[in-house]
Amino acid sequence: MLTRTLAKNKRIAMIAHDNKKQELMEWSKYNKVTLQKHEIFATGTTGNLLEETLDMRVTKMLSGPLGGDQQIGALIAEGKIDILIFFWDPMAAQPHDPDIKALLRLGVTWNIPIASDRSTADFLLTSSLFHETYEVKIPNYSEYLKRKL
Repeated sequence: MLTRTLAKNKRIAMIAHDNKKQELMEWSKYNKVTLQKHEIFATGTTGNLLEETLDMRVTKMLSGPLGGDQQIGALIAEGKIDILIFFWDPMAAQPHDPDIKALLRLGVTWNIPIASDRSTADFLLTSSLFHETYEVKIPNYSEYLKRKL
């Protein structure tokens, strides 16, 4: 296994489906002091809302359906995102469901913490591990890459 060190100050990607944006903003406002100590990345409208809610600069990608989920996924694959907080709506079909599945797959592939609802986000943010450096174990995919098709 390989490892990657998450710094004390995390790079957090935050995404929310339309029906979950208000919930993410309420959660973010409640955790504003903690979140302001970290670097925030977000998709489209969510990023604009987070800038207002957190009173800080947020690195914004495109809207999810326009490729923002894929941009966040690319940053995860490049080791430039440490944590994914994605309040997704399980009751609404999304036109970009394949992109969402790919994003979640990349988060699991690169073994980053993922919160998909408020309770999990609460547990993640209040973990003592969140507030210190942390060694992430990354599977070694070299054998997978060498396989013959």
